[in-house]
Formats: sequence, C-alpha cells, structure tokens
Amino acid sequence: MDAMQEVSSNGAAARDMAGAAADGRPRQFITFTIGAEEYGVDIMAVREIKGWTETTILPQSPPHVRGVINLRGVIVPIYDLRARFGMGSSEPTKSHVVIIVAVRSRVVGLLVDAVSDILTVETGAVRAVPELDRRGDADFLDGLVALDTRMVTLISLDRLFRGERSEAEVPTQ
Repeated sequence: MDAMQEVSSNGAAARDMAGAAADGRPRQFITFTIGAEEYGVDIMAVREIKGWTETTILPQSPPHVRGVINLRGVIVPIYDLRARFGMGSSEPTKSHVVIIVAVRSRVVGLLVDAVSDILTVETGAVRAVPELDRRGDADFLDGLVALDTRMVTLISLDRLFRGERSEAEVPTQ
C-alpha cells in the first residue's frame, strides 16, 4: 500500500452505509493488524491511510497518545492502538501505518502495525463478543467475524474514543 492512500467517502455513500446495518445490506471494514491479531473499523470512518511519521509529544498525555502531527494544516492526535488495547507500546518503524479516521466531530490517527484488507461482511456474519471477565473499558469491541482461517475483531470508534478529548483534537473539516 502506498504511503498515502485516500479512501473515498462522500455524503451519499456515508448515508448509504449508515442504513446498511439496519436493512441487512453488507458493511465494509478496513482491517489492520496489531501483532498477530486482526481488527477492523468501518470503512466510512476512514479518511486516509499514511505511513508512520514522527509525532510532537504533548505533556501530560496518556501513554496511548503518541503525540500530534500536522496533516495539511490540521493538527491530528495519534493514538497507539497497541498501547490502548493493553498490549504495550509500539516501537514504530517505516513499515507502521497511521489510519486517519473521523470520530464524531473530530479527526484522529490510529497507529497500527499494518493495513490488511477491505472486508465486506453480511450483517448476519457479525457475531457478538462473548461475555468475559473484561474490564468495562473494553466495551469498544463491536463484534467478531470468523473467516476461514482467521478472526477479525470489529472496533466501534465512537465507543473507543468516548470520553477521550485532548486540546489537540480539532473538528473535522
């Protein structure tokens, strides 16, 4: 994948996908890896995918906030999903990727190991996450998709970033 790839999104497509779950139409997810695990986020939230660049660290940031980048005049906070998921901090290299997503009224970046695929999923193929002795802060898990030889964990970006807000986060344009 190129260092910078735009993922197209327009108002009509966003409205179309928002209704997809309600009427049984397939949904699409960008899948990515963190270690050996594969995750997915709704493709309609993805604005672009870019290669890793160094960030400017902000004082008093939580451990999973890597810092901020200037993306064409917009200051974008970068979240280390490995750290956010309790798997230790990433040691980014040139092969790491930042997925720029829109979450409610702001733009954030997700540091991941690699982008895998675009996955189209029938609504009925998404399974509920089993009840485990998880902490309450893991309620951002949206479901599981079992494929032939792998399992993809779907992430709700709205719930992942619920309650998190830093001064660096700015509204989407």
